[in-house]
Amino acid sequence: MISKVAIIILNWNGWEDTIECLESIYQIAYPLYDIILVDNGSKDNSIQKIKDYAEGKIKVESQFFDYSPDNKPLYLKEFTKNELDSSVSIKKSIDSLAPNKNLIIIKNDNNYGFAEGNNIGIRFALNNLNPDYILLLNNDTVVDPYFLKELITVAESDSLIGILGPTVYEYKSPQVIQSAGAKIYWNKGEVINLTPNENKYSDEPENVDSVIGCALLAKSELFHKIGYLNKDYFAYLEETEWCVRVSKASYKIVYVPKGKIWHKGGATSNKITGFTLFHHTRNKFWFMKKHSSKKQYISYLIYFFGFRAWMIIGGIFYRQKNKEILPSLISFLKGIRDGILT
Repeated sequence: MISKVAIIILNWNGWEDTIECLESIYQIAYPLYDIILVDNGSKDNSIQKIKDYAEGKIKVESQFFDYSPDNKPLYLKEFTKNELDSSVSIKKSIDSLAPNKNLIIIKNDNNYGFAEGNNIGIRFALNNLNPDYILLLNNDTVVDPYFLKELITVAESDSLIGILGPTVYEYKSPQVIQSAGAKIYWNKGEVINLTPNENKYSDEPENVDSVIGCALLAKSELFHKIGYLNKDYFAYLEETEWCVRVSKASYKIVYVPKGKIWHKGGATSNKITGFTLFHHTRNKFWFMKKHSSKKQYISYLIYFFGFRAWMIIGGIFYRQKNKEILPSLISFLKGIRDGILT
């Protein structure tokens, strides 16, 4: 029996990236999936542009694939967040959709962040589509035709595997590995993306501490047992925090080398000065307070205030434009304050 996958893609003012991602998915060699596009209150006419793509009115150009008009038009269903929160029956209205050729759009009234934006899509999938797996996929990615098949094959080889991630390559340098899973260095509070050298590269799946959130496949049962992404994080480290919760529940986190995607990175967060600095800094304190031991947390504080903070401040002055230095510093300091005090 073929496992069913619900693919959740979050869009916020990034329709050009999103339709390239969508086109790559509609060309994958996997027979049973639904795509749920969650729009986080975009103001750039994203919804209409994505609908135009679904109708075959926009031809997508990419270095990774040739555009195919054969899978258009897509079967399209739209829902607002208010409709999902109401008692309106949704399930019957999507029963007629054809697998692999449908697009479900959820229109949020506001930007709920990466964590809650994905949670909205996950809840919809679990309540209405009955998937065996949930795939969280960033809109600024392009996928290999066989990536999902590789992930599912490994997932079904071991009932204790809960989360899987592919090899993530750089979009602009397609042979460069951005992430091959991640390792958590608890004494420093660092989550480091693993990037194996080619001469050490293996096709065999490996257990890791976490996988990068731009492409995370999870068994649906986990959301019932462990819960959803922590919405308070808004963006950054929410997938790592969730991976740790899953690991504490005795599930394995596995990196699958044969699964391949390409990731642009920062396509959304770079639009707002200080966004990454604030959320990453605050969330790191929250993450360490919740999941590290007392000894590890003290070690982290010493490392952060004795070394890491000064490196970040130096980087702000070195990398940022003059007009962005003060807002970036303020964002960083607010992240420290909120991370420690809340």
